[in-house]
Amino acid sequence: MEKMDSINLYKTEEAQAEVEVEVEAEEAMISDENGNEKGNSNSIDSVNILNSDIHAENKGGGVEDINSAVSRIIVDSVKENGNLLGVIKPHSLLPQPEVPAGVAIIVSPGELNRSQSMPESFDMPAIGKFFREKSNSLSSAITKRLSSMRDQFDDEKVVMKSESQQVTEFDLSGMKVIVNLKPPVKKLPGRVSFFSRSNCRDCTAVRSFLHKENLNYVEINVDVYPKREKELIERTGGANVPQIFLNEKLLGGLVALNSLRNSGMLEKKFAEMLAGKCPEDAPAPPVYGFDDDYEEQNDEMVETVRVLRQKLPIQDRIMRMKIVKNCFSGGELVEVLIHHLDCGRKKAVEIGKNLSRRHFIHQVFGENEFEDGKHFYRFLEHEPFVPKCYNFRGSTNGNEPKDVAVLGQSLGKIMSALLESYASDDRQHLDYIGISNSEEFRRYTNLIQDLHRVNLLNLSADEKLVFFLNLYNAMAIHAVIRIGHPGGMIDRRAFFSEFQYIVGGYSYSLSGLKDGILRSNRRAPFTLMRPFPRGDRRLEMAFQKVNPLIHFGLCNATRSSPAVRFFTPQNVESELRYAARDYFQRDDAMQVDLAKRTVCLNRMIKWYNTDFGQEKEILKWITGYLDATKAGLLTHLMGDGGPINVVYSSFDWSPNA
Repeated sequence: MEKMDSINLYKTEEAQAEVEVEVEAEEAMISDENGNEKGNSNSIDSVNILNSDIHAENKGGGVEDINSAVSRIIVDSVKENGNLLGVIKPHSLLPQPEVPAGVAIIVSPGELNRSQSMPESFDMPAIGKFFREKSNSLSSAITKRLSSMRDQFDDEKVVMKSESQQVTEFDLSGMKVIVNLKPPVKKLPGRVSFFSRSNCRDCTAVRSFLHKENLNYVEINVDVYPKREKELIERTGGANVPQIFLNEKLLGGLVALNSLRNSGMLEKKFAEMLAGKCPEDAPAPPVYGFDDDYEEQNDEMVETVRVLRQKLPIQDRIMRMKIVKNCFSGGELVEVLIHHLDCGRKKAVEIGKNLSRRHFIHQVFGENEFEDGKHFYRFLEHEPFVPKCYNFRGSTNGNEPKDVAVLGQSLGKIMSALLESYASDDRQHLDYIGISNSEEFRRYTNLIQDLHRVNLLNLSADEKLVFFLNLYNAMAIHAVIRIGHPGGMIDRRAFFSEFQYIVGGYSYSLSGLKDGILRSNRRAPFTLMRPFPRGDRRLEMAFQKVNPLIHFGLCNATRSSPAVRFFTPQNVESELRYAARDYFQRDDAMQVDLAKRTVCLNRMIKWYNTDFGQEKEILKWITGYLDATKAGLLTHLMGDGGPINVVYSSFDWSPNA
């Protein structure tokens, strides 16, 4: 038997791709005990594979085929000590080697074989032929239909429905497409500016007019930028708004605008006063990212707190079979104060109580203000709820606590300015991306840092109601921007329970504000526990009686919730009644079917039936907040003595974006 020692492949230009394959072999006969002759089977297989593959490729025709075949075999071969041991074919599922960049591959026609996954002659069952024929006929019909629609579309006439509305209507067979064309922005060399305030009807009218005229303008809201109010007084001689400026020249308020518009001189006036480039002495646009320069006054206890943070032995302790983290004892605090302030023990205890009242420190179990002894306390920044609070930035606010009533009004004005710029006219849809990038929202996130240590007990009943209503609506917007809108039941828990603020030294979630404060610490739907446990200090802020109208003043950023609003202490009751009437005008909130004697209410009414009462009481109560049509239908149903079927529509949890 022959043993292959070497394979020499020569390819020369003179032979024009002729390949000579020389195989030199020596016979090596090995006899076993039975006299049988054995050769090197690996070498024999290698030669046979080589010869058979070359001949097979040669049948495809040409020297190039032989060359490619030999090259492929050499690449796929395994050598040992210079000898060819065999050919290993790569598995079909393994990744194929890539050719280096710049190397061209010549693929012979013999290598382009058709896939044999399906034989040439395939007997398709009758049911298969039926589906294939139907599929072909259906595809042909769809293609013809699309072709005819395209031809008809090319021949359609474009009809302008109304030049004032700028609407183009395309009438296609089987469909109707209406495209709203946005009119071009009027570009003038000058600049339109106007001073405004939040919740001002005249300012809203000026804003709507400028939008309708498609004019670029700069709005300076003195509630958002308080220092610009001084500029307003200097330029106009008063603080009344709106005040419109064309470049540096004062046009006037809404009355002046309406008089020019009614006389037909408005466009001419605008063209004359805005003909030149805006000078430097015109009202400057607000600048993003710069706060007003106010001198914040530090709390008188700040220096003492800094010393205590450095000298107190803050560590984890064990108390009542629990590990209490980052705490210190009352006695340790008293000793540090005695040595640092060189005062008596009684004076040190009074300072400790003052620190507790100002919410720099809290008792770990919330049982007392401050006592000298072994009771454990911790600083506000070490409370376990702090990581969940999104108005906390690393340290407790050390400024003198502001009047919470004034702070609440500032919060409402800033958020109202946000709605005027980034909400639909009905306040049911918000532009969260625009809000997140706005200067108003940046100032809001700075403002809520001042809530850490405010004294909520100083609020009157109406001020407290407005404060918590507005805070809830603002927190819901903030939560959508920071953690996203809740998509499912698990996400809703994080949204309503784990997104929190520090307010007055304690943490409040959306559920805590609504169910714990506004609903007198009642259980939320589908929960077993009350928001605040017995003895919780936050119960001091809870309302003693539930006002059902609060449900129409709270927006949880969903489509089925009421429109988002921000209230004022002077008119909170009338504003809540208006919110309820506005809510029940919606079809997804209330419908009456006389034929079926059915009243359809939003499921929110059922979830909070403990606040509204039984079904008969609910229907009677709702009547006072319906328009004339719905009130007449409902009164007719309740007056004839027949049965009334009350059903509840599903709640739409999709975002109000």
